[in-house]
Amino acid sequence: MTESGHRLPPVGPTAGVGRGPRSAPPQCAGFTLLEILLTLALIGLLAGALIGGSSALISERAPSANDVFWSAVRTARKTALNSQRDIAFRFDDKAKAFVLISFDGVSNPIPIPGAPADLGVDFLSTQRTGGLILLGGSVVETEPLPGGVTFYSDGTCTAFRLQIRLNGGASIIAIDPWTCAPVIPRAPNP
Repeated sequence: MTESGHRLPPVGPTAGVGRGPRSAPPQCAGFTLLEILLTLALIGLLAGALIGGSSALISERAPSANDVFWSAVRTARKTALNSQRDIAFRFDDKAKAFVLISFDGVSNPIPIPGAPADLGVDFLSTQRTGGLILLGGSVVETEPLPGGVTFYSDGTCTAFRLQIRLNGGASIIAIDPWTCAPVIPRAPNP
């Protein structure tokens, strides 16, 4: 109290406690919205990295004969264009590899990793010659092009079809000679 009889406001840690609207807000232990959002973002980033990395591990597989063929086609076409020389393209059945042979006789094999023993690859003419047999429920052509195919220095190639024989069946892909890409089959007319 003062000399005039008035009360002094309290000072110290209990000042303002219980005095109505002027009291200090109680101290709460908790997280702010920003902290919660940052935590959720960090968990999301970690989950994305783990899921992406694990799917890459799961999806890794040995390349198929089809994958290796298209890789070899790109290499053969690029080599022919860059060297301005024709490149011969064959399949070595013993080595299970596609082979690029340059104008000076140098060969570059492109093997098919883990190729099964019954894998066969044939280069076929675009004209059906009538040499067909039924093998394991699939029609297989029996008259391949004798010397393989050629990739020319202008970026084109021999008109051919590729036949991949595996597990008693066969699949045939027609190759466009102008682009050296697969021919897209026409949709049947209704």
